[in-house]
Amino acid sequence: MDFALNEEQRHWQAEARKFAEEELRPASLKHDQIEGGFEPWDWDIIEKGSRLGFRTLAVPREWGGPGTDFVTQAVVMAELARGDSAMSKAFSQNWKWSHLIAVACSDDQKERFLKPFLADHRYVMGRGITEPNAGSDNRMPPEDDPKAGYRVRAVREGDEWILNGEKCFIANGSVGSLFFIDCRTNPDVNIKAGGTLFMVPKTTPGFRIGKVFNKRGWRFYQNAELIFENARVPHANVVGEVGTGSVKAGRGDATGGDLFGDLELAANAVGVCDDACEMAIAHARAHKRAGRYLMEHQLVQLKLNEMYALTEALRSYVMRVAWLHDAGEHSANAGFVMNYSTDVIQRVTRLNMEIHGPEGCMMNARAEKLVRDAMVWTHLAGDTVQRVKVLKRLK
Repeated sequence: MDFALNEEQRHWQAEARKFAEEELRPASLKHDQIEGGFEPWDWDIIEKGSRLGFRTLAVPREWGGPGTDFVTQAVVMAELARGDSAMSKAFSQNWKWSHLIAVACSDDQKERFLKPFLADHRYVMGRGITEPNAGSDNRMPPEDDPKAGYRVRAVREGDEWILNGEKCFIANGSVGSLFFIDCRTNPDVNIKAGGTLFMVPKTTPGFRIGKVFNKRGWRFYQNAELIFENARVPHANVVGEVGTGSVKAGRGDATGGDLFGDLELAANAVGVCDDACEMAIAHARAHKRAGRYLMEHQLVQLKLNEMYALTEALRSYVMRVAWLHDAGEHSANAGFVMNYSTDVIQRVTRLNMEIHGPEGCMMNARAEKLVRDAMVWTHLAGDTVQRVKVLKRLK
């Protein structure tokens, strides 16, 4: 098993590292400290990254994109996250739905949505699953309970579907041009049989953006409410078949979206841990305590050792899972690496803050920011439902 990067992968790694160092890191703290839900967003950063290929990295070559493999995507995510984790996610969020379009959408849908996505540097995408009263039960809905899971209703009228309801905490919600919306098309059966996935452009009549959430971590990254009030969506925008919902998307997603989502968070965590390790070692070499440099204190040495060991273990796991995905092998490891990244990123960022001592808590804004960003993993990757769900992938 050889994890050495090829020439193309090294090229993308170098481009991502340069962009992170020159554009993302200098803007990171400034945007993190802006108050308000929408204000931290910066289209200039998105456009600059898009021109370098970071927004469209996963679009297949046959449709005009770079068509990079999973290993390349993992490497780029980690490099961008060293500059800013939330900004890295703002780019990679689009790769997830590029995967989904490529494997689950018709040629007509690719023509109508993938081409505009490629052409517009401000075209970003998201998916609407979570609702005010439907979150964790979307992941493991009881098969005998038709009331569990998402409740946004879609009723067919001729060649259109009428959508009513609300989604919340939706990625790219306030800035997206296209959303994949999971709806209930049959309320009398469970969502595996009664759900349908729709492609909903932001210009859809009856569709509007609600509250933009002001978060503790990943502040650059936008999450918002999506509100549907008799929103009219053409039948031609149904992904797959009516009544197959997230299961149909999940199957098509299996080579892209679902497993990519697991890899996405873990690869992003590698970049955050790299950032924390670099901060900690630089601080330990430059600052003294009790008359000696921190690097000379055994307790600090032990903390640094743990930080680097955990980071390298996570990197190896991420690269192995990416390599397996490229080889067409998909297993429970995708979910396990996401769960593992939750534990690693929170431990490493907290150790970094401890090494900074009182300064880490009161003065060093970046050390504190990394801890806040790491908290996001608990909600996306490490909650109890996700950890139980991944066990079902074991064979």
